Amino acid sequence: MSARLLVEALRDPARVHGFGVAQWNALISCARAERLIGTLACRLADQEVPAPIGSILDDARHDTAEGHRLARWEVDRMFHALSPLGVPMVLLKGSAYIAAGLRAGEGRTIGDLDILVPRDALPVVEDALLVAGWEWVKPDPYDDAYYRQWMHELPPLIHRERDRMIDVHHTILPLTAKPKPDAAAMIADSVVLGNGLRVLCPEDMVIHAAAHMLADGDLAGGLRNLWDIHCLLSAYADRDQFWRSLNSRAARYGLGSAVNRAMRLTTDLYGTVVPEEWCGRGAGNSLFRARLLSGDGWGRQSHRVLGQYFYVRSHLLRMPPRMLLRHLFTKWKKGHRPS
Repeated sequence: MSARLLVEALRDPARVHGFGVAQWNALISCARAERLIGTLACRLADQEVPAPIGSILDDARHDTAEGHRLARWEVDRMFHALSPLGVPMVLLKGSAYIAAGLRAGEGRTIGDLDILVPRDALPVVEDALLVAGWEWVKPDPYDDAYYRQWMHELPPLIHRERDRMIDVHHTILPLTAKPKPDAAAMIADSVVLGNGLRVLCPEDMVIHAAAHMLADGDLAGGLRNLWDIHCLLSAYADRDQFWRSLNSRAARYGLGSAVNRAMRLTTDLYGTVVPEEWCGRGAGNSLFRARLLSGDGWGRQSHRVLGQYFYVRSHLLRMPPRMLLRHLFTKWKKGHRPS
């Protein structure tokens, strides 16, 4: 399977030696589909590869560097718009990784800019962004009301000139989800960078990545999310008290099971070194592993039923069944159909 080739190449770049044309095609197609082509290019930078593949990987490294430049500029523009408010602004996901110089940012594709701010600051943050040129993406009144009442973020905004998205979070999971992470504690314990921006503390960065992958979504893009977790754990593993603090904070946020599962999956697929006591926790990884490895030679999901299962699961994680049925029926009437 193509996804398995991708996992093996990321885990041990020397495995690509001896790949034939079909294997290279499958590997590159899957890496692009999983948004890991830049990461793969960085991992294979010291490996001898066929000339056509080398050109593809060089292009990927160039595109990633340009993407990081644009992401840094977007962070700068956001900071310029919001810094007068005196509100703590915590970078999340890819932008946080590159701002903090973490290995998780190497080659990573950066999409939307994600930030975390205190919930009571949302009105002034929203107004400041609108004045600075961002506009609403969700014109539908139902979608707008749904985000504001139930979601963990404002409706997404896009800048009218730069065409770049920003997601303003006030917590890390929908308000309808069963776990209720303490966003105020995450902000209070965030790490201030030299330029005045903030990122989550190491433990919370891992917890957020695990929550994003396993407690909120349908595992689309899961290999990239899992690679983030692998890199974060590898970076912080030797810190004093890291594992004990990770365990206690995950339990405090109601996300112990998500972190435990992420730990087992990244150990299984990427060979992440974690304390022995973490490896034996929990069970039932076979479906998750199958979902993560279901990409075919064209980067498509090869198990449609499995994909639908995780689609339904993701919605059940976000809201109670009665509310979910009402929400899906409303979206169905408006013409939305799951892909």
